[in-house]
Amino acid sequence: MKNTTTTGLKVIGAGLPRTGTLTQKLVLEQLGVGPCYHWVNVLADLDQVALWDRAIDGAPDWERLFEGHHSSADWPGGYFYRELMDYYPDAKVLLSTREPASWERSFRDTIWTMSHGKTLMPLLSHARAEIDPRWHAYLELVDRMFWGPQGTFADGHEEPAMMIEQMVRHNEQVKQVVPADRLLVWEVTDGWGPLCEFLEVDVPDGPMPHANDRDTFLERVIGGALDALQAWRDSGALQIDS
Repeated sequence: MKNTTTTGLKVIGAGLPRTGTLTQKLVLEQLGVGPCYHWVNVLADLDQVALWDRAIDGAPDWERLFEGHHSSADWPGGYFYRELMDYYPDAKVLLSTREPASWERSFRDTIWTMSHGKTLMPLLSHARAEIDPRWHAYLELVDRMFWGPQGTFADGHEEPAMMIEQMVRHNEQVKQVVPADRLLVWEVTDGWGPLCEFLEVDVPDGPMPHANDRDTFLERVIGGALDALQAWRDSGALQIDS
């Protein structure tokens, strides 16, 4: 089924996480194609996790998920770029990219480590999951999107070469699936020019905005875990009956 109204997504982000997608969100919003739905939306409202699980199960409610938004960047939206480009036939597709080795290091230090690492960040994240059912459901959604049978990295992610191979494969699939007149392959370092031409808008005065995806991600995960654990402690749940 297609969306036949003038509302909904006008730009669909198909680039993998850690390709400057938070900067992409700020840029699209500055160019008037916002609000832009991003992974941070899910982190800010974990009740949305259930809707994304339903989408993976084949029962998406795109209108509800993207209500009030006119663009998307990062996952979970990028995971469904094919479904979204069919549902929003007039939307353009933006494939953000990054040098593969640099991308792999960044992805492994954040999203992969949250699921598989042994440092403070994943330990706090998993501790939160023990006391916060919504965070537990969120981690399961991450597993489904990335590491599970339907995941982006289902063919292996333990070694850097495995993830790089699948990152390259994803980008090539996007280029093959999306018609050339609907697609822009773009790096943040390309600047305003190609993106503004693609969207048919004027180039803004001044430099592009920049967001630190890594610091934002870590703050959301670590800060959220610490807040949840402190609230759990303050609730008296730590007390043990004698």
